[in-house]
Amino acid sequence: MKAIIMGCGRAGSQLAITLDRDGHDVTILDINAYQFTRFLPESFGGHTITGNGIDQDVLRRAGIEEADAFVAVTAGDNRNVMAAQIARHIFGVERVVCRIYDPIREQMYHRLGLRTISPTREWARLLKEALEAEETQPVASHEGGGQMGAAP
Repeated sequence: MKAIIMGCGRAGSQLAITLDRDGHDVTILDINAYQFTRFLPESFGGHTITGNGIDQDVLRRAGIEEADAFVAVTAGDNRNVMAAQIARHIFGVERVVCRIYDPIREQMYHRLGLRTISPTREWARLLKEALEAEETQPVASHEGGGQMGAAP
């Protein structure tokens, strides 16, 4: 799969590293080149592009015309929505997902046909599960082996 990830923060870089490790063709772009050295290991085999992900020329340099998937995970909900719409409707990318922090806006964009994920909503759900758990059990885990669990 050829995937383009817009936003090289914690989430975007982890997704890029995971997809690269799984053998996918990954390009990650960010407006700040420092993000690549900050979050990507030297072993990262994907491509990095410095530029604005809502700029069609930048997206073309990233290979959007051949992309199978596009993920928008910048810190800005509006920027993520715009980039997702451009990827889907202008370039015809089949699999497009965007992160929306605001759960109310996330529902609205989802109803409009965007594939969205709200980390705010997901964390609230996980925290609620942790609070309501009757015994110590893992509620969520991450690749590094740490777990968030409910206290006895």
